[in-house]
Order: sequence, then C-alpha cells, then structure tokens
Amino acid sequence: MSSSQAPVITSAHPLIDIIAIGLVLAFLFGLIANRIKISPIVGYLIAGLIIGPYTPGFVADNHVARQLAEIGVILLMFGVGLHFSFKDLLAVKSIAVPGAIVQLTFSTLLGIGLSTLMGWPLASGIIFGLCLSTASTVVLLRALEERQLIESKRGQIAIGWLIVEDLVMVFTLVLLPAVIPILHQGSGNLWPLIFDLSLTLGKVALFIIVMLTLGPKIIPWLLAKSAGTGSRELFTLCVLAIAMGIAFGSVALFQVSFALGAFFAGMILNESDLSHRAAHDTLPLRDAFAVLFFVSVGMLFNPKIIITSPLGVLATISIIILGKSIAAYIIVRLMKHSKRTALLISVSLAQIGEFAFILATLGGSLGVLNDETQSLIVAGAIFSILLNPLVFTLAERYLQSTKTIEEQIIEKAIEEESQIPVTICNHAILIGYGRVGSLIGAALHNQHIPLVVIESSRNRVEELRSQGINAILGNAANHEILALARLDCARWLLLTTPNGYESGEIVSFARSQRPDLEIIARAHYDDEVDYLNERGATEVVMGEREIAYCMAKLIKN
Repeated sequence: MSSSQAPVITSAHPLIDIIAIGLVLAFLFGLIANRIKISPIVGYLIAGLIIGPYTPGFVADNHVARQLAEIGVILLMFGVGLHFSFKDLLAVKSIAVPGAIVQLTFSTLLGIGLSTLMGWPLASGIIFGLCLSTASTVVLLRALEERQLIESKRGQIAIGWLIVEDLVMVFTLVLLPAVIPILHQGSGNLWPLIFDLSLTLGKVALFIIVMLTLGPKIIPWLLAKSAGTGSRELFTLCVLAIAMGIAFGSVALFQVSFALGAFFAGMILNESDLSHRAAHDTLPLRDAFAVLFFVSVGMLFNPKIIITSPLGVLATISIIILGKSIAAYIIVRLMKHSKRTALLISVSLAQIGEFAFILATLGGSLGVLNDETQSLIVAGAIFSILLNPLVFTLAERYLQSTKTIEEQIIEKAIEEESQIPVTICNHAILIGYGRVGSLIGAALHNQHIPLVVIESSRNRVEELRSQGINAILGNAANHEILALARLDCARWLLLTTPNGYESGEIVSFARSQRPDLEIIARAHYDDEVDYLNERGATEVVMGEREIAYCMAKLIKN
C-alpha cells in the first residue's frame, strides 16, 4: 500500500460490502447531485472516491470492484447498442461522421501533447487523449431534454455526432490491446506485432459477419419463444442471457472485447419487435450495474492530484471544455452551418463520460495508465460535468445577446422553437399524446371539448398543430409549461403518462394552484393510485382494473 492510500478496513464479505455500501452512497450523492441540477454521475463518482483507497474508513476490494465494473461495461455497451439507430445517424451523416472523426483526432492529439509535456510514454498519451476526446451521451441527452432540443435539427446533429464517437470508441476498445504492444515495441521488428494486429482485425471481422448473419435469425426467435411462455422473469432472463452470453462468447471464441460483443447483441436485439419490452425489463439491472461501474471509476480518483498537479488538472479540463469545443465549433462552421448550431454542438461536447471511464479502466488493466493519469481523467470528468450546465447557460446568453433580426427569422422558420400562445379557457389540458393520450384526444374532439396538449415530442407537436390542435412543446413538470397551457383557467387536467409517481408532482402543483380543478390521472399499480389520490387527484384510472370491470360486465348470465 502506497503512502498516499488510506488504511484499509478489511471485510469477510467484499462482494456484498461493495454492492451494499456502494449503492447506498451512490444513491445519496446521486440524489444530492440531482437536486443541485447536475448529472448524478458526479454523485456516483464521489461515492467511489469515499470507498476508494485514497480516503479513510472502509475501502472496497479493488479486484471485486473491477469484476463488477466489467459487468457494468457489458450492460452499458448493451444499452448503447439497444438504442443505436442507423436511421438517426444517416439523417445527419454529412456533418456528424466527418465532424466527429476530425474532432476526435484533434482532441486526441491535444491529449498526446499534454502527456508529452508531462513526460508520459506515447501509449499512455494516446489512451489519455482518447479519454478526453469523447463526450457523455447521458449528460448530453439530459441537457438537450431540459431545453426541449432533442428533436430539433441541432439536437439531432449533436446526437448523431455522439453516435459516431461511440462507434469509434467501440472499435478502439477492440484494437487497443493489439496496438499497445506495437507502440511499446518502437522501431524494432514489428512484423510479429503487425501480424497480431491483422489477426485481431480478422477476428473482429469474422465476429461481425457471424453476428450479422446468425444474430437476426436466432435472437428474435429466442425472444419470441421466451415471451410466449408468459413468464416475465424468463423473458428478462433471456435478454440478459443474450447480452452476457454474446459478450462472453465474443471473448471466448473470437478473442475480441466484451464491449464489442455486448454492443452487437444490443444492436441486433434492437431490430426485434420486442426490443422496447427488452429495454424496459432490463433497465433496472442495467442501471444498477452502470452505477457500480461509475462507483468503481471513482475509486481510481486520488484527490491529492488537485494539489500535487494543479496545472495538469487545469490543462486536462481546458482540453475538455475549450479544446474540444473550439475544434467542433470551427468544424461545424466550415461545413456552412449556423453559429447557433455550431455553438450547441461545441458546448454539448464540453464534458467526458462513459467511454472515457471504460478506456481508462482498460488502460489500467493493460498497464499503460498509472494512478496519476487515471486520477486526471476522473478529475476532468467530474469538473467538466459540473461545469457543463454553466457552459450551456453562457452559450445561450451569448446567442441571445448577439442574435440578429435575420437570425431570429431563420430560427423561427427552421427550428420553430417558439411556443404558440394558448388563448382559450374552460378547456382540457392533456399531458402526453401517446397511445392512451391520442384516444382521449379523439374522444374530446368528438365531444367538441377545447383541448391543449402538452407533449415532449417535437414531431408530434408539429403534427398536432398542423391539425389545428393547441399543442405545447415541453415537460409538464415545468411550471412554466403548465402556465403556457393556461392552467389558471382550465377545467380538466388529464395525465396519461404511465408512471404514477412522475405524475404525482404535477398533480400536487396543479392542485396547489387550482383547488377546483378536476384532475384525472393514469396509474399502473395500487400504490400509485394511493399516491396520486394523496397528491390531490380527483380520479385515478388503473388500466388493469378497468379492463377487469369491462370484461366482467360483458359476461351474461
């Protein structure tokens, strides 16, 4: 144990300890992070710091933590593949593909330059630069969602950009174990190592061919068979068996990474008709192990790095927030896109996340990244994620203050982000226009009841407006959105979102503003019914209960 590490408190149950203590601390600090409007990932990293070797008290078993982190990587990559969309990528390929590749290259070179100044070997510099070059999809989606930009053209470009980054990182994870020995070898006899690299690429190609050939035939069949049993646990087990089994097989049979196997498992499963159910049923387990992964990364962070290498920390943060952003801004502007689009993409990339941690973990296991390098990466992640909301706000204020009349006209014509004022009263406010909401909307229209819809999907809002229906784009949990929908003079509030607990906060606020308002909410479980009633709902409808009542009425004696 190094002198910088805290005394270790050993335990007879290391696996249970790290799961129990890690999840509890991650929840507490994640909750705090969420309350102060930053990514919960920061809270998870702090939880890892607390149980890591650089702080006093309990120290989790590092070997066990790495095993759990590996499972987290598999499920994280499975989730990335499960939500991967070639359609989204192709829609913005002309800017996202070349832009992301050039930006990744430039950012990696900046990282290599910093590592050279700090006297690190080239292999360390490459991995360090790659870690700083990629951004967090989780952090980006949260920022876009808060600003209702996910389905805007600018938002789609930013998401497509990160999809390209994710693809590059997936293959980087596969190739690094073969490339690192070549870098260490230097200018000697490289032919054996080049042969090893070619062999690795051949195995990757063979694995991809097998997956694309057999996967679409076998995986949907397995899902359909397990769903046909009527057992939810067997279906969930089938999805996890596919993810873990393919990840394990990719290593055991093809000697490629767990990450690539899990990614392709998710990507092929995404083509199945049961993909949405698969994603929904496995989400809790994926989230739990993803949290443990971030906790294990937090254990790598030595806070003394801030004191011993302040310039290194500052330079790392500068590369992430300034270097990447400036590069992305220039690239987008050179491609003839607007200043507003360029600035949104540049600030979206001003942070690092999941893949940086996966690469840092791989670099540590390959013996390329030392404790100092890993601490710098984690420090850069924490500070960049903390500062990202501020960077977004500053960018928005700058654009607002420098916007010309011409830009305002173009923005209104292309992006259509301004809300259309609602001037009616004694109307129904319908939150959500999915399968249930659309049926309610049609029924209200037939009864000639005035309607205002609050919906987070831009495409759906535009479609409703084209039909002459009042629609507000945004999240109903935002009090300003409810005000735009004229909560002050509405007669009904109808909540169709499937999660009763999410609806509870909206119900509580609406009731505090309008004691006389008739609020009708949807629920799935008995406890949600009680929760919504306690928050002030007038009526709560539970789908299963209504189906049972309806079927019973159809029975004739």
